[in-house]
Amino acid sequence: MSSAQLTPEQAKFVLDQAIPTIKTEHQMTKRVIESIPLDKGSYRPDAISKTALELAWHIVASEKRFANAVAAGTFDFTPINRPDAVRNSADIAVWWDESTASIVQQLEKLNGEQLAKIIDFRGILQLPAVTFLRLMMSHTIHHRGQLSMYLRPMGAKVPAIYGESYDTAQARLAKEGNTGQAAV
Repeated sequence: MSSAQLTPEQAKFVLDQAIPTIKTEHQMTKRVIESIPLDKGSYRPDAISKTALELAWHIVASEKRFANAVAAGTFDFTPINRPDAVRNSADIAVWWDESTASIVQQLEKLNGEQLAKIIDFRGILQLPAVTFLRLMMSHTIHHRGQLSMYLRPMGAKVPAIYGESYDTAQARLAKEGNTGQAAV
């Protein structure tokens, strides 16, 4: 068996391991998106960079695309445009919560054969469907880091991701009445 093949039992195991991680990473990424100030969504660090809202939408739309591909057994590259009603970071977070809940339910219903099915990604990768969840998470984590770097220059605080951020540590110290700086 090559590394690109999985038995249905192995594929189901991979999914069972991925679902809790998807849920945890979703919450961390949501905190970063919610940290974009409502009036600063047009911030971009450079003229060729996406705006904060464009980058946030790229994260959530791409995650939906990958998860839907796993569920459907094929990729659909039809653009997932931001609805007109989704105007700021808070709206994106709400849309994404609803989308993620639905996607996780779809994924949990898949059987091993569906998860082990080889699917094609743009003629570049042909892998078992379930393995695209790891690529989805890597893509999200990569762009979440990029988006978190936008926050301070736009006057926002960086939320905790994998443990305290400088900003969450400072908030904790202030709450505790300690005026020193935290080491994170």
